[in-house]
Amino acid sequence: MSQTIAPEISVIQKISEVIIHERNVEKLLKNVLGILDSEMGMLRGTFALLYGDTLKIEASHGLGENEKQLGQYRVGEGITGHVAETGRSHVIPDLRKDSRFLNRTGARNYNSQVAFICVPLIHEEKVIGTLSIDRPVDGTTQLDRDVALLEIIANITGDAANECIEIHDEREALMEENRKLRDMLNVNHTEIVGKCSEMQMVYEQIQQVAPSDATVLIRGASGTGKEMVARAIVNLSQRKDRPFVTLNCAALPENLVESELFGHEKGAFTGAVNRRIGRAEAANGGTLFLDEIGDLSLPVQVKLLRFLQEKTFSRVGSNEELHSDVRFLAATSRNLEELMEKKLFREDLFYRLNIFPISVPDLAKRHTDIILLAEHFMEKMNLRYNKKVVRLSTIAINMLMSYHWPGNVRELENCIERAVLTAKDDCIHSYNLPPSLQTSYSTGASGEPNSERNTLSVLMDNYEREIFTEAIKRSEGNLSAAGRELGISPRMMNYRMNKLGLNSKK
Repeated sequence: MSQTIAPEISVIQKISEVIIHERNVEKLLKNVLGILDSEMGMLRGTFALLYGDTLKIEASHGLGENEKQLGQYRVGEGITGHVAETGRSHVIPDLRKDSRFLNRTGARNYNSQVAFICVPLIHEEKVIGTLSIDRPVDGTTQLDRDVALLEIIANITGDAANECIEIHDEREALMEENRKLRDMLNVNHTEIVGKCSEMQMVYEQIQQVAPSDATVLIRGASGTGKEMVARAIVNLSQRKDRPFVTLNCAALPENLVESELFGHEKGAFTGAVNRRIGRAEAANGGTLFLDEIGDLSLPVQVKLLRFLQEKTFSRVGSNEELHSDVRFLAATSRNLEELMEKKLFREDLFYRLNIFPISVPDLAKRHTDIILLAEHFMEKMNLRYNKKVVRLSTIAINMLMSYHWPGNVRELENCIERAVLTAKDDCIHSYNLPPSLQTSYSTGASGEPNSERNTLSVLMDNYEREIFTEAIKRSEGNLSAAGRELGISPRMMNYRMNKLGLNSKK
């Protein structure tokens, strides 16, 4: 004799099967609403999940896409928001007679009695959303039993709803990461190249300070790319379309720095045959960048401090006060703290400059960026000299990585420019690199080149090492085949490899 299964038990069984077999959580929630429609005669239903302080419809049945997008509620707003706020179920017996129902989606225009039931979705004792349905009401409808059934369904679907929130949060995190990466690409379009952690910190600092008008002090050794950092700040600022004026304080005689910076009047000094506008005045509305500011004389430092504080200055040979609205950036490769101890740099000027310091690392500390930079400079030099050099040989890579780079990125750029110019095929070989790199690599040192070895001998060894390495690579490690290509016996092949310190397996 067969037993009749209660409708509620049948609904729970079918929903449990969906939860077990469906791995896509969005489809799972939609399928649950489909079962409620077929088994309970539901007109409409929604799973609204809590993102921050806003409830958004994640899955729906009986709503169009536009109606679904309109269904957003703040916590405490309307019946849905009230259930999310209190964590207690709520029933409206007749939607036509209750003004608390907001009908945010605009989908409810009923001519007969329809109830609205909304229950909380709870995960680990925390409300994460709501489950709601529109239920036609007739003489057999028992709303209390419907509420109890929906509360059970909300409990068994809570994990799936929470997983949906986690997926959403992960997606938002990825989008935020992509946004940061795009911002970094905006920084990098000024030719700043590097992926090491030290450069990532520099990129982050550029992003932080660029939108403001704060004074920035860029510190780093000569050749590290301080001016590129300054240009990146300007290109991400609100002054990017306005003048960007630079002055290298170390490139001018002491008596001309003030004139270059603030300008001079006709006859102010010998040779001043015309009035001249200074860099500070030319940069009005834009950005003024002073490189090697540690080389300024004390009298000029006094006038620069006044300009920084009041944005006013006077041309040399004039008492007229002029005003210039500039964003001020400065850079130095010198130790300003030591200069202050020696009374060669004013403390008040240092503290006025040091509002937002950025330290650019030496190339020796950016080991993972060396090849990346070398490839970037190869592309740049290919365009400049109409060459087609596309790769670095293994020995050349080893030389670049073992060198100590006292001249930093500028030295590397000059090195690659020379190598591209001397390359006779599509590859930069060891013998295309400057002698300083070859002697450093041959001696295994990262310091100064070894003066005890004959430079010609070192160059010859590197040339031979390059030829042997390329032959072994072409023969895929077969030493006999490599020897035949080079025209030497296996015995001589092993002898030369041992002398050159080559390992076929490596």
